[in-house]
Amino acid sequence: MAGKLVFTKENCVGCNRCIGVCPCPGANVAVKDEYGKNTISVDPDRCVACGACFDVCEHNARAYEDDTERFFEDLKKGKKISILIAPAFKADYEKEYEKYLGQLKALGVNRIISISFGADITTWAYIKYITENKFYGGISQPCPAVVGYIEKYIPELLPKLMPVHSPMMCGAIYAKKYMGLNDSLAFISPCIAKKNEIDDPNCGGYISYNVTFNHLVDYLKKHPCDYKKVTDEIEYGLGSIYPMPGGLKENVYWLLGEDVFIRQMEGEKHMYHYLQKNKELISHSRTPYLFVDALNCSGGCLYGTGIEERNADNEEIYMAIQRIKAANKNDDKKSKMVAWSRKLTPEKRLQALNEQFKDLDLKDFIRHYTDRSVACRNHVPTPEQEQQIFMSMLKDTPEKQAINCGGCGYDTCKDMVCAIYNGYNHTSNCVWFARDKAIKGAEENEALLEEIREARETSEAFKNSAINAINDQFDELDVAIKSIEQGSDSNAENTMAISNAMIEINQFSDELKEALDMIVKCIANLSMNNDDVIKIASKTNLLALNASIEAARAGDAGRGFAVVAEEIKTLAEGSKRTADDSNGNNTEMHKLVQSLLDRADILARTIEEVNEKTQSLAASAEESTAAIGVVDLTIEGVREKLKEMLEK
Repeated sequence: MAGKLVFTKENCVGCNRCIGVCPCPGANVAVKDEYGKNTISVDPDRCVACGACFDVCEHNARAYEDDTERFFEDLKKGKKISILIAPAFKADYEKEYEKYLGQLKALGVNRIISISFGADITTWAYIKYITENKFYGGISQPCPAVVGYIEKYIPELLPKLMPVHSPMMCGAIYAKKYMGLNDSLAFISPCIAKKNEIDDPNCGGYISYNVTFNHLVDYLKKHPCDYKKVTDEIEYGLGSIYPMPGGLKENVYWLLGEDVFIRQMEGEKHMYHYLQKNKELISHSRTPYLFVDALNCSGGCLYGTGIEERNADNEEIYMAIQRIKAANKNDDKKSKMVAWSRKLTPEKRLQALNEQFKDLDLKDFIRHYTDRSVACRNHVPTPEQEQQIFMSMLKDTPEKQAINCGGCGYDTCKDMVCAIYNGYNHTSNCVWFARDKAIKGAEENEALLEEIREARETSEAFKNSAINAINDQFDELDVAIKSIEQGSDSNAENTMAISNAMIEINQFSDELKEALDMIVKCIANLSMNNDDVIKIASKTNLLALNASIEAARAGDAGRGFAVVAEEIKTLAEGSKRTADDSNGNNTEMHKLVQSLLDRADILARTIEEVNEKTQSLAASAEESTAAIGVVDLTIEGVREKLKEMLEK
């Protein structure tokens, strides 16, 4: 949490209540983590440490840093440190006051100075500056939260902030410049925001530690030590009642009389609302007030942001400050604090105060302020941009855009839109957006369920229809496959028959060739062996007849062979006639037989090629038949699987 005075702890639930009470727009930033959880972080540039978020948080999700740990560590190291004690410490710990101071002394603290004395200086400086500079209608500045708010959010009021240091700083300046104290200074503080004042360059670095009541007492309880009771060192007057609401006002009344008009205002959001609403009047000096006595906390510094939680509503504290007040209206003639005597008039008291501080230079206690508003400016969306954000929030009607429930932490829906536009909130942090989104989601889910129900009903009908249609289609496919299978089987058988016939024809061709060879040999003796020629011709005729019969049996595939067989038959008959007249046609016969031999060779080669192709065709037919069987089994498996899927 380095660099953050106020920060969020891990137990934040993102309830937005801190946003609702925070007077500083954007100081509390709604953040959605990676899991969608909403948490509220703190922007240190915008936060003024007013403590409102501590008061409202029921989850103990806010914490703050001060310098308590470093203060005690430096004491242990032997560093020379003196302490300035806020006036509220004596009221908050009336009974333990001297005990706690004794413990601090035992732990190494050097000097102990009550800032009640610093408050006396502040009262003197206020009255002196107002009267010398006619500075009327200003705003008091002892409260660092108020100063921080004006610097960041109403810089036009900076000229109206009283240019005099707070009691803490007046006490520190007095200790350093007028007492010559060279120690490091620690402020025992009821206020978280005092850390901002201490670190402000306008405050000169006089103080090194802001040690809050809460952390201080917690440390002393956890680290007991031997001690002797001690008290603070410097006498003081009514500066001791500064921590009560209107404490500064009562001091001025004591010195100027009650005829002066001082506007008292305190209380976190109420205080800042007052300043915002009346900034025009105040900035233009149109108020009748001597000044506005402004404090951040509604109970004043008695119930500041850095006190123990158990003291937050302790009425004993307020009663204690009344006892302190009575004790400091001093009538002791030996006391130097004449200004606080009951017996004197306000005029005499003021004279006595001026006499007491006559050696002080007012310039030493004057301070300046810094305009820090640049980092805190909010941008206003155009009407078009505003509507775009409203649409993203599902606020599509004027009624929805003015629900103003405050659940997001903002007073109005338009304020929420502005926050989203400036980046310190997000759409889903609107409770109505979440509600409408949930309703829309429920409606969409119901519509989806209805679609599912309808789809289921339709699916059942479709499934039954699909199953029947698929079964019908598969039945038709079965018939077609069986037909193909039967045709393939038949083709295979026919092809094998043709192949067998071709084998026989091939054998016939071989025999024919052999016969023709014999004819050639016998031609020379044809004239002497006509009877043998006639027999050969008869045999050739018979073979031709057989070939014709086999070709006829082969059907279309045997037509070419039938022609050849017919030709052989014709030749055989011609051979027979030739044999009858062989002597006269011997030469011609020789030519014809030679031609027949040539054609017989061609026939043999053709028959061989056809036979090879026929055998290949038969093998393919057998493979097709086997493949069809596989397809049949595969389709049956697919049909079963589809039925299973459709029935689920």
